[in-house]
Amino acid sequence: MKFFKSISLLLVLAGLFMVSCEQFDEFNENPNEPTTVSPDVLMASAIRNSVNTTTEESFLLGNNIAQLSAKTLRNEVDAYNWNAFPTVWEGLYGSLTDVYAVEEIAIESENAHLEGAAIVLRSWIFSVLTNAYGDVPYFEAISGLQDNFTPVYDPQPEIYADLLSELERASNLLSSSNGGSIAGDLIFNGDASKWQKFANTLRLQLLMLASNQLDNAAADFAAIVDGGNIMESNDDNATLTYLNAFPNQFPLIPLKTGDFDAVAISSTLVAHLTDYDDPRLFRYARPDNDMYTTEGAFNGADNGNNTDDCSKTGSRLGAAYYVDGSQTTASQLGIDLAKGIMMTYAEVEFLLAEAVAKGWISGDVESHYRNGIAASMEYHQVDLSSTQWSSFEDFYDNSGVAYEKVTDIWEQKWVALFFHGLQPYFELRRWYHESGMSWDGIPFLNPPCANVNDDELPLRFLYPGQEISLNEANYNAAVDRLGGSNSQNASMWLVQ
Repeated sequence: MKFFKSISLLLVLAGLFMVSCEQFDEFNENPNEPTTVSPDVLMASAIRNSVNTTTEESFLLGNNIAQLSAKTLRNEVDAYNWNAFPTVWEGLYGSLTDVYAVEEIAIESENAHLEGAAIVLRSWIFSVLTNAYGDVPYFEAISGLQDNFTPVYDPQPEIYADLLSELERASNLLSSSNGGSIAGDLIFNGDASKWQKFANTLRLQLLMLASNQLDNAAADFAAIVDGGNIMESNDDNATLTYLNAFPNQFPLIPLKTGDFDAVAISSTLVAHLTDYDDPRLFRYARPDNDMYTTEGAFNGADNGNNTDDCSKTGSRLGAAYYVDGSQTTASQLGIDLAKGIMMTYAEVEFLLAEAVAKGWISGDVESHYRNGIAASMEYHQVDLSSTQWSSFEDFYDNSGVAYEKVTDIWEQKWVALFFHGLQPYFELRRWYHESGMSWDGIPFLNPPCANVNDDELPLRFLYPGQEISLNEANYNAAVDRLGGSNSQNASMWLVQ
């Protein structure tokens, strides 16, 4: 009897212990900290973080490398004295964690539209990474949950082939008639058809960038255009509209005045826009005299080193990019504050214009070229009253911008790519290659003043130094494929 009583007592004590443990666990649960995250939160986070990264790097890198703007302080970028620019690498790879989580949820819930949108976002992010660095972790990237903390750097040709294939797959998913909703979509507000247009147009962009290395670039480009469902107007722009309050403002708005003024409009762009009396000058820069009329005065800073022969004084960037109560603001001009740009319709029209010029597709070069300029002006909400022109037709016919040759497409595309992330640099590198690795074939640009790279355009970003310690073997294998040098001038597949 004592034995059974002892067993009974032990069972009671064990039960009390289990109840106490359960109550203790419940006590330690934070009701305000969910254990799972919904796809709308993940998608919004992925979009915000990735677009913030490319927008910030447009200000620091893309615009300056392409001579649309110029650094007035810490001018290593302009002078081609490049470091690894690790914030590009870290920011974009960091955002991919959320993208992969969205994809998993979409697959589990059989939500084709959400899966398609996530694939497009992932592909866009990876396209920026490989265009910047060349071979990068791709197929094994973001695989820490599988205990893979040292992913292989995949060759750029393989990455490009998969990106084009994945974007085609995404387009098919997004065309599904019962595909589900796209929660957390800050770009197209859940519109699957617009994500499909973005997917197909991104394919066109990639085909043009790597056309010198892709055997079927022309045919594939034509097939996509023939299939339709590409961007058709500024209503299809892939842009992130920011809010008016921190932390969801346009990334430059919270900057200190000195940090914002470390970048000015470039002398090259000022000269170009002034020659044509182009009204975009009043949107890309602020008049020094704060006069938004034909009396507006501008000056530009030179890209390159701060020597006696290189001017580092230039007009501030436009009112849409920074709020300064001492000067005319965007709201006073009746225009929007700047958005985070992934791709715009203007870029699409220039892609089509160049494709016609190359003989890839049929059509009229000048019509697409003209549409590209008009779309860019519409996007930037220009005011022709600040110029001598009475209408866009007047500007086009009489300013000197009317189409004559292929490099005119490059020139106007260069102007239209202002604040398009790192795309201005990627396009400049393509034009540089198509000109025989020379500036001679790019009539609207010259090497930066007093640069330290023998007037040669760097072909890639350096791999971040931390990769040597975190992923040494795969880092070394990627560097060996570049010829044994993690150099900004090491050859890339895109430009070989």
